[in-house]
Amino acid sequence: MTHTKPSLRLGIDLDGVVADFTSGWISRYNQEFDAEIDPASVTFWDGIHKLTHFADMAEFWHWSSDVDGASIFRHLEPYDGAIEALNTLFDQGHEIVILTHKPRFAISDTFAWLAEHGLKSREVHLIERKWDIDCDLYIDDADHNLEAYVHYRPDRLICRYVQPWNSPREHVIDIAEWTDLFSLVEKSLDRGGAAEPA
Repeated sequence: MTHTKPSLRLGIDLDGVVADFTSGWISRYNQEFDAEIDPASVTFWDGIHKLTHFADMAEFWHWSSDVDGASIFRHLEPYDGAIEALNTLFDQGHEIVILTHKPRFAISDTFAWLAEHGLKSREVHLIERKWDIDCDLYIDDADHNLEAYVHYRPDRLICRYVQPWNSPREHVIDIAEWTDLFSLVEKSLDRGGAAEPA
């Protein structure tokens, strides 16, 4: 009788978790408008237009939709170790489930970015209600998404990718480095399911 190695479905957000959206748009903005915005100044989730000359987020998104013939999302760099960690987990048999909420103009760029950076995944969802997709573990950087995961998926392992614009919360485990994910996955497997937050 063949025993299948246990595996998990890992629900992974992209922007602010795998892809460095903040440094990406700021680098382009500073170059185009001869500005000197410091990425460290982004300490809030929404309203980033306030750091720019744009009147509102609609103007910001309009600008970000066309950068050298593609959206800003096409030009982002991955965080150190993110692609390598996820591909290692994929190679170990875990399912990498991409859960990302994007503007419509960024849909094709998202798939192109995943292909260019070689992120291994059989399942990609461009979706606002990420918690509708059943996973064993979720990683996100947005407080409102983390709150929703706690509400809708209280029996799952929910992880905050630590950023200046989010904060610790009950029933959520902090991940500061991508290597942190390996031990959480092992603990979850040892317990036969989602690990309890520390």
